[in-house]
Amino acid sequence: MYPLRRNRRLRTNEAIRSLVRETAISPNDFIAPLFVVEGKNKKEEIASMPNYFRFSLDLLEKEVKELWALGIKSVLLFVKVPENLKDNTGKEALNADGLMQRAIKTVKNTVPEMLVMTDVALDPYSVYGHDGVVTDGKISNDDTTAILAEMGLSHAKAGADILAPSDMMDGRILEMRNLLEDQGFYDTGIMSYSAKYASAFYGPFRDALDSAPVDAENIPKDKKSYQMDPANREEAVKETLMDIEEGADIVMVKPGLCYLDIVRDIRNVVDIPVAVYQVSGEYAMIKAAAEKGWLDHDAVVLEQLTAIKRAGASMIASYFVRDAVKLIS
Repeated sequence: MYPLRRNRRLRTNEAIRSLVRETAISPNDFIAPLFVVEGKNKKEEIASMPNYFRFSLDLLEKEVKELWALGIKSVLLFVKVPENLKDNTGKEALNADGLMQRAIKTVKNTVPEMLVMTDVALDPYSVYGHDGVVTDGKISNDDTTAILAEMGLSHAKAGADILAPSDMMDGRILEMRNLLEDQGFYDTGIMSYSAKYASAFYGPFRDALDSAPVDAENIPKDKKSYQMDPANREEAVKETLMDIEEGADIVMVKPGLCYLDIVRDIRNVVDIPVAVYQVSGEYAMIKAAAEKGWLDHDAVVLEQLTAIKRAGASMIASYFVRDAVKLIS
């Protein structure tokens, strides 16, 4: 009862604030997304993601070494596939000497201790920009899951530690897990994008990989038939529990800030790690506002990452990883 209890006593100075702080972020919390492109000596800035780059394999080595030196122990790989290698079934995704497979080996050869996660989805390989096979104007779920399982196996053979299927097809975790077990990859983990919403925040990412759905006749114009409706909450828990039953080791909520209620809902009912992806649109908004002088870039970055952790995230994939680690260090 006031005045016997004055809550402000524990906010008097930074020493006491840090001592009683409930949520703290560290380099151990972060996954660094990395974009990979064919060629040599390429470091291409992504126009809609200022100060974020696509790397050729030779420069990927340098980037991975720098991340490890900062204390970042996990990377999530994405590849920009040349147009001439794209089709409707993602054939190139199964190429043992494909860009993703070579990127995995590059990271592992450079920093063997680095945890390598890989994007498992068809959209970078699809001529239509979709996460699944397009048949008669629809996304064919079961045809897609079979390809995704083979893609995941290919990544595991190349040395990936954790597969990260981001497609939202039904049943793909079970199919992937069964194939990994059959082939003896018992220790390969699966981080499922379990609650991935059909968000408007993905635009810069699709610029980075040239993976947006194409505008063509008899092709779905968006991904709403397989990604989740942003209006739904209970469905996210259902999707997540199903993925855990099918063999997921980590579950993910994507995007981050607009879905922190979902993060908490899931954290309250599961007993495995929960990942959150702070996506490209969230990154681009902060960068744009900070450039205008409307926001304090560093303060907002730390506040958002802390909010994600406070909501229940066990780990965070973020394009601010470098910035955040330097700030908290």
